[in-house]
Amino acid sequence: MNSKLLIQSAENLKKAVPLMMKYKVPTTPLNYALWYTYVSNELPTLNEKLDHLIANNDICPPVQSESLYREFVADKTEASTWALRSGIDKMLIQLDQSLTDTHNDTNTFRKSFEKTFVDINRVENEGLSVEEVIGLLKKLQGDSKNMHRSTSFFCKSLESAKGEITSLKTQLEKSQKQALYDSLTGLLNRHAFDTELSAYLQVKHQGLCLILADIDHFKMFNDQWGHLLGDQVLKAVGRKLNDSMRNGASAYRFGGEEFVILLPKSKLRIARHFAETMRKTIEKLSLKDKRTGEKIKNITLSFGVVEFQKGEALSDFIARADQFLYEAKRLGRNRVLPIL
Repeated sequence: MNSKLLIQSAENLKKAVPLMMKYKVPTTPLNYALWYTYVSNELPTLNEKLDHLIANNDICPPVQSESLYREFVADKTEASTWALRSGIDKMLIQLDQSLTDTHNDTNTFRKSFEKTFVDINRVENEGLSVEEVIGLLKKLQGDSKNMHRSTSFFCKSLESAKGEITSLKTQLEKSQKQALYDSLTGLLNRHAFDTELSAYLQVKHQGLCLILADIDHFKMFNDQWGHLLGDQVLKAVGRKLNDSMRNGASAYRFGGEEFVILLPKSKLRIARHFAETMRKTIEKLSLKDKRTGEKIKNITLSFGVVEFQKGEALSDFIARADQFLYEAKRLGRNRVLPIL
């Protein structure tokens, strides 16, 4: 049985390595595991998604590969490690702040106690009145209560930390995505975009197009209806963009109210048409202010579209899209540039 397993494993590796080389997949343990599972044909859904990814990209984008690995290959222990990492970091920051606050309070109370004890010595040396002695005792009592409150708060922080660890163990799937996805819009985040774009440019990916989009007058939504509604707008736009992705296109939150879409194996004319379709979709979007019931319309996006030019630097590629986006804003917003 072991002999058969070793032979099968060797066969799978012989199939996996050439495929990884063909699609320029880095030879990391994660990628070995993903492609080993692929060639074994054990998980048809994984194969279907990986085939679709390759067909639309010609390469295997690293961020999306990692997503597939987490979804189909990673065991529970490894998944738990990913999930707990960000949550524990957050918990430790909170505990550190609580500890710092308690330390500061302790120093303040220590100085106050020292002064109070000096005053108490005056009772014997100077013969303070009964009222003055009572005042000193009340101050000592007040300081003690404050110190008790501070240490009690720190104890509660420790209890909260224990509860946070328990909570993290039951929310692994949500935590796993935090490294790659924007928590507000559900789109891939800036880190994922930088990683993906670099991978494309390293292989001089021909036909790669980039669309930079920005919500028009976004500050107005925040100023007029508040930041909660601004968040609703971001969520709604992110959802619409994500629903529009097809043929290998991927949407990312670039930062603030800006979004970026990568279209591999495309042309400028096709990418511009794609952006125009998204523009019309967003233009029809309307939201309701949950506080007042008022309908919010006039949500629009401006777009800048570029196609990768041979030898172009990553920063120049993005800058050209940004220039077209800026010009679209200047010309009145809710439009796609360049005009072909």
